[in-house]
Amino acid sequence: MSGDIKRGTAEMTAAMLISGTIGWFVVMSGQPVSGVVFWRCLFGAMTLLVICGALGLLRPGILTLRAFAIAVFGGVAIVVNWLLLFASYSHATISIATTVYNTQPFMLLVLGALFLGEKITAAKLFWLTLAFAGMMAIVQAKPGGSGDRFESYGLGILMALGAAFFYALAALAAKWLKGTPPHLIALIQVATGMLMLAPMTDFSHPPQDAGSWAILVSIGVVHTGLMYVLLYGAIQRLPTHLTGALSFLYPIAAILVDRLAFGHALQPMQIAGAAIILLAAAGMNLGWTPRWLRPRALQG
Repeated sequence: MSGDIKRGTAEMTAAMLISGTIGWFVVMSGQPVSGVVFWRCLFGAMTLLVICGALGLLRPGILTLRAFAIAVFGGVAIVVNWLLLFASYSHATISIATTVYNTQPFMLLVLGALFLGEKITAAKLFWLTLAFAGMMAIVQAKPGGSGDRFESYGLGILMALGAAFFYALAALAAKWLKGTPPHLIALIQVATGMLMLAPMTDFSHPPQDAGSWAILVSIGVVHTGLMYVLLYGAIQRLPTHLTGALSFLYPIAAILVDRLAFGHALQPMQIAGAAIILLAAAGMNLGWTPRWLRPRALQG
């Protein structure tokens, strides 16, 4: 294994494990979702500003006006994505919300076909159908208790699906910005989030203790600034198939954190649905083609 592959693997693993713990930090912060996202953007922007400055990405002329506008559009999408995902945790648990959120590659598949002219192959359509079946299994796994609890569960799933859709929009914007320094894109995104959320953030009731501030700083510095650096570093060093394979550490880590920290165990139907979605996402990301969909010349 080459040095670049080893380093990229370590960076991608660290980035996904960091991402998998963010649900715990969000819940333990005790802050409204909009407040959590605002402080994430603020502390993330401070971190990324230093990183972009160190990389020489703040010089004039590095971005066109069109690229800046697309980056801002991506910023709006990524912030709405965070708001919906974080809000979904209190309705459908971190495990379920994160698994449902992992349908984002399929959202991007449809958006790519609509706006980029990318072809949806038979194999991709198969994985999309399989992911939908997994989604239906999770929806049918009604939590015990009152009807209100199931209604909240359904709302959590819808929020996670909405988060996946807006993440796909942000990814689509990133595709349009091919060649633009990714750390600079991330800085514009979190700066956009700060401006979006400042009017709705209650500054008269900030966190009252050092522990809450430490959690919010961690979400901004570690889960945003550091995670972006690790993720983009890994993407630059690793082949696509390995990046896709390692990305599944994120939902697995989130499920383990949810189980260990909050005691949320998945029901059998939820486990089956989650496994189907993750299998379908793996097939999409890694370019698997079921044997019966391969051309005859390639079989045997």
